[in-house]
Amino acid sequence: MPDPTATRRDDAPGTVTVESGARLHFGFVNLSLAHERLYGAVGVGLDAPRVRLRVAPADAVETDHHAVRDYAERACDLLGVDGARVAVEAALPRHMGLGSGTQLALATLAGVAGAHGRDPRVRERAPALGRGGRSGVGVATFEGGGFVLDAGHPTGRFTADRPADGDWRVPAVAARHRVPDDWRFLLVVPDADPGRDGDDEDSAIRRAVEDADPAVADRVAGTIQRRLLPAVAEGSAERFGAAVEEVGRLNGAWFADEQGGVYRPPVGDVVAELKRSPAVYGAGQSSWGPTVYGVTNAGRAGDARDAGEDALAAAGVDGDVQVVEPRNRGAEIRADRHNA
Repeated sequence: MPDPTATRRDDAPGTVTVESGARLHFGFVNLSLAHERLYGAVGVGLDAPRVRLRVAPADAVETDHHAVRDYAERACDLLGVDGARVAVEAALPRHMGLGSGTQLALATLAGVAGAHGRDPRVRERAPALGRGGRSGVGVATFEGGGFVLDAGHPTGRFTADRPADGDWRVPAVAARHRVPDDWRFLLVVPDADPGRDGDDEDSAIRRAVEDADPAVADRVAGTIQRRLLPAVAEGSAERFGAAVEEVGRLNGAWFADEQGGVYRPPVGDVVAELKRSPAVYGAGQSSWGPTVYGVTNAGRAGDARDAGEDALAAAGVDGDVQVVEPRNRGAEIRADRHNA
């Protein structure tokens, strides 16, 4: 199967620029061990904010970014090349619910591959970078953008201990839809502690899985099948927003003990205020937060932005607000005629 990662990739070695967008993670289809498929993530690619790297061939790994150094060293091993010089020109905020780790890892892999004229094969190699173990949304949006529902994993593969990097396959894409061009996503990022990651995240999800109510999974699955998928297929932002809000709220029931409620503080206050605005068709928490999303359209983007500012004020917190477009294409890898 052809790799859809890039809109353009040269075979000849040289300096390349890699750019990809953030993603929203609306929740999982199932966390209960009582059902035969586990996880199954739902999300969407965003055109902003973005990660952008410039990568050139080198005799060793050269970068001043700690996380990129680790990813670049792993990428060089996977690709069988000596090194790369990696400059980070833009990065997503870390652990804020926007998929920063996966996008940075895959952009680094794709950049090192492009600089050496190699095929990145991101889906195949993502597990070796520690990405795509539970949710396949970040990998899928890096490949092709859009709205994504992944297939999850067979429940029988679940273990209490986290598998070693590389000991899994990225979940297959079960459904992908182009997001209508006039849809917009409100991003409200409160000034709050970053979301969970690493061992802390693994432990929290393990506890949630071990205690998850299968009846909640049945309700999530019904919402996705009867409301969410028809809404995105038919292009209804209003019905899509209401459906993803319900998916997020139900997921919050699984994680309430881990994050202090259906939403982590202060996300709940922000979501409650956004729901008062007719310009916001649905709102929720992306991944572990603290980023709050809202669904709107181009015609109501200004009102939605105002609603985001009002929601932060009502919650008594500072933060950032922006309205962004969906991204219906994968990461871009472009030949760069300048030196990195």
